[in-house]
Amino acid sequence: MNLSPGLAPNLSTLFLLSEARTRSVSPENPTGEPGGGARAKVGEGSASRAARDLGEGWKVNPYIVVPAGQTATLADIAGPGCVQHFWITTGGNVSWRDTILRFHWDDTPVPSVECPLGDFFACGWGRYAQVSALPVCVNPGRAFNCYWPMPFHRRARVTIENAGVEDLVVYYQITYAEAPVPEDAAYFHAQFRRSNPLPYGSVHTLLDGASGRGQYVGTYLA
Repeated sequence: MNLSPGLAPNLSTLFLLSEARTRSVSPENPTGEPGGGARAKVGEGSASRAARDLGEGWKVNPYIVVPAGQTATLADIAGPGCVQHFWITTGGNVSWRDTILRFHWDDTPVPSVECPLGDFFACGWGRYAQVSALPVCVNPGRAFNCYWPMPFHRRARVTIENAGVEDLVVYYQITYAEAPVPEDAAYFHAQFRRSNPLPYGSVHTLLDGASGRGQYVGTYLA
């Protein structure tokens, strides 16, 4: 396996130079183009009223609004590459259990990640809890951070569904690297499973590995 050191950097490879190109997708720069951030003009951005005296070059489009019952695309990225960091937070008093994240790698019809927002970041029951771990970090103020490396060969698509009854305000940033991906690189998967209620003496299956190859990296229980 020939892995570019810039594809999924860590402290042990930080000093190695790489041809990988880092990109960042956000409401300010939905395509992740170089120099594409803070280009919205007053009158075009979601926060235009608050930024009416600033003009182009300032953050006048820091969030998106997802109407109730609708799904928005957060990122649609051409590969090969690897998602390195995903930061997201919501405004207002919304239900994280009714806010569904989905990740599709290489045009798969079934999402590889399908999970409520709070549960994906180890905050069950729709309540904030501080999390300090290497792959997931939840900071005070409901700042969700994910550092799981998520490689893809041809395309990565990230969506968020608002299954609630109120409009959803979403702030986010997805940082990824454009670089070759080894053929044997595995895709990142995450699913939400619930038994409610779980009858006494019964079994709730966490993982069924009867077929296929992969690496189990953990389970969050609430």
